[in-house]
Amino acid sequence: MTESMQGLKRTCRCAEVSTAAIGNQVTVMGWVQKNRNMGSMVFLDLRDRSGILQVIFEEGKVEKEVFEKAGKLRSEYVIAVVGTVAMRSGAVNKNLITGEIELLAEKLRILSEAETPPFPIEENSKTKEDLRLTYRYLDLRRPDIQKNLIMRSKVAMEVRKFLAQEGFLEIETPMLTKSTPEGARDYLVPSRVHPGNFYALPQSPQIFKQLLMCSGYDRYFQIAKCFRDEDLRADRQPEFTQIDMELSFVDEKEVMEINERLLYQLFKEVLGIEIPIKRMTWQEAMDRFGSDKPDMRFGMELVDVSEIVKDCEFTVFHNALEQGGSVRGINAKGQGSMARKKIDALIDFAKGYGAKGLAYIAIQKDGSIKSSFAKFMKEEEMIALISAMDGEKGDLLFFAADKKKLVYDILGALRVKMAEMMGLLDKEQFEFVWITEFPLLEWSEEENRFVAMHHPFTMPMEEDLQYIDSDPGRVRAKAYDIVLNGTELGGGSVRIFQNDIQEKMFEALGFTKEKAYEQFGFLLNAFKYGVPPHAGLAYGLDRLVMLMAKTDSIRDVIAFPKIKDASCLMSEAPNIVEKKQLTELGITLIEQEKQIDFLSEKG
Repeated sequence: MTESMQGLKRTCRCAEVSTAAIGNQVTVMGWVQKNRNMGSMVFLDLRDRSGILQVIFEEGKVEKEVFEKAGKLRSEYVIAVVGTVAMRSGAVNKNLITGEIELLAEKLRILSEAETPPFPIEENSKTKEDLRLTYRYLDLRRPDIQKNLIMRSKVAMEVRKFLAQEGFLEIETPMLTKSTPEGARDYLVPSRVHPGNFYALPQSPQIFKQLLMCSGYDRYFQIAKCFRDEDLRADRQPEFTQIDMELSFVDEKEVMEINERLLYQLFKEVLGIEIPIKRMTWQEAMDRFGSDKPDMRFGMELVDVSEIVKDCEFTVFHNALEQGGSVRGINAKGQGSMARKKIDALIDFAKGYGAKGLAYIAIQKDGSIKSSFAKFMKEEEMIALISAMDGEKGDLLFFAADKKKLVYDILGALRVKMAEMMGLLDKEQFEFVWITEFPLLEWSEEENRFVAMHHPFTMPMEEDLQYIDSDPGRVRAKAYDIVLNGTELGGGSVRIFQNDIQEKMFEALGFTKEKAYEQFGFLLNAFKYGVPPHAGLAYGLDRLVMLMAKTDSIRDVIAFPKIKDASCLMSEAPNIVEKKQLTELGITLIEQEKQIDFLSEKG
């Protein structure tokens, strides 16, 4: 039998009750976490988003009806309790904020009854994720998920506060826009009013925020929803949230400086810690870590040993160098006694990143050597190689030999895999680094042409413009990414604002002038009417909060996430729609046509 709230008003949340309230009467409301009926006493844990409060119903001290009702309460019932705050009569519970106190109940109302949940509402649930996401409204009651979403809200509030103080304006940009190339696959929205035409959901507000700079708004930001129709992983969703910003009359140093102060404030206010932020060029990051998203919580840096092995008889090394590649290695300290089976598994892992194999040297604790290529090396060559790798007794050295890009990819992934195996990835440690001076363009084997590493509006470095025709891969960009613990949090660049440079960029990307205007005409036309120098940056809010919350998946910091196939287990989206809706949009599904053809043939 449920009751109304009439005549009652909640005075505080459960965990807001403290020793300061002892002797006071309070009214709390929430969900029953657990109920223990001890005969003459009923102990109840009452939960809301703030935490848990122990409530006691004592026979003879409350009305008989209230006591009987308390004894029948079940998990997840929603109740209201009026009572007096007292020091806890039993042992203090150090795991609870309210562990020193309890509430001596006087009145009880059952506001809503509940069926038995399909899984326990508890922190660090062992329930399979698919089941939890099917009942996400129950999963969201779990304290760890609630802490994550409370943190996310605090991060968003701090961002708004900081940027407002820095003179930024919060301006919304459209969700229904035009499909453009040079990026991930767009989500398309058919237009009923314009049959056969489609809107695209924005992959980012890029063009619109540049237009806002053309319009004189000087400093813009937005916490923006973005959409990309791409394969998912732990830190990727089809719809995600960006902290997006654009600034006029600035260079890359000013953008980075403002954002360093933003990150300092976020981590100070939300986590209570001070963070260092390093800077590194793209080339240095690749040479040292094999990645433009380097995880700097541990060493195990790449070492270029090309010069040392250039005259050896090992054909794998020799052939790679002859074809213009390189030979590099990493040193997994203390792993020299690793079993051959595990080494073989790591070689298979490297093959997933394009390796044909991995060469290795395992230095045993007694100083003896086990190696996959020792017979091809002279003794002095092996000694020089181990010395260059800072090899000591007990170390395991891995080497990759191939084109530079492949070597970077292989060893960059392998060093992180090894760090994971060695327990070096400390979630309590936050290592930030700016990566700067990216290549402007990168060669796409798939498209057989250069594509923009960031986007077509990224400004080249002035001193490299001379190479854009003769050696496009040599041109560096005024681009910068902010990386935390091996995860790219955000990226941005100084934008092209001169027509001649923009046309040259489109030319390098294989765009004709007509094609460029067809795709980006409204931006290029705006540039004819006076455009300020401008630059911007966008963070992935989901990824940022994921790392701050020390969780492994952005699904843990998004209220209603999708799973790997971009579907929602709770709402069952995407789903089929009525034929009438498709007809209005002028859409016929291929599968429907096949079915009609099949039925016609059978008939």
